[in-house]
Amino acid sequence: MKRELPMIITFVFGVFMIIQYFIPHPLVNNFATMLQGWAIIVIAFSYVLGSANILRINGEQVYRRHPDWPYKVVLIAGFLLMLLTGMIGGIAEGSFANDRLFMDIYIPMSATMYSTLAFFIASAAFRAFRIRTWQAAVLALTAVVVMLGRVPVSQFIWKEFPDFVDWIMNVPNATAQRGILIGAAMGAIATGLKVVLGIERSYLGRD
Repeated sequence: MKRELPMIITFVFGVFMIIQYFIPHPLVNNFATMLQGWAIIVIAFSYVLGSANILRINGEQVYRRHPDWPYKVVLIAGFLLMLLTGMIGGIAEGSFANDRLFMDIYIPMSATMYSTLAFFIASAAFRAFRIRTWQAAVLALTAVVVMLGRVPVSQFIWKEFPDFVDWIMNVPNATAQRGILIGAAMGAIATGLKVVLGIERSYLGRD
């Protein structure tokens, strides 16, 4: 029953959360709200478990002198520093954890990390815009048109250039994005149904 019981619970509550959208009864809605509250409690405990797992895995790598163990020491020290200062002084505006650790250290470091991605984006764009097929030609031509339409010089080329670029972004681009989102949503629905029906069992661990 170690595997059957979790699958039964997943099936029962998964089906209930689906059909409760089609049964507008207060009793059903109240029970669904209670289940969602339970889920929030479970997620909160999962954060605690994940934090303990981070300390365990990285602590073992530091103890065994993994090739990257100095970075693991920095990770553990930063984790404990943020955790302890947040628990002692809080995380509200004006606290040490918020103003010094988060605003003055974490956010500038995050901005620095993301700024380095510009070089990778430029490299990827260079490789993507190599015209070898007609699809690559369409991609390169569209990218050039959009980039030209976003700069002031485009109005000297054609007065309606910015409006044309807006049309590209709002019609063909938005249509493609919606198609991708619909496909991703259908994939998420299919995965959810596979979990509810017991076809996908990876959450149970290894067979």
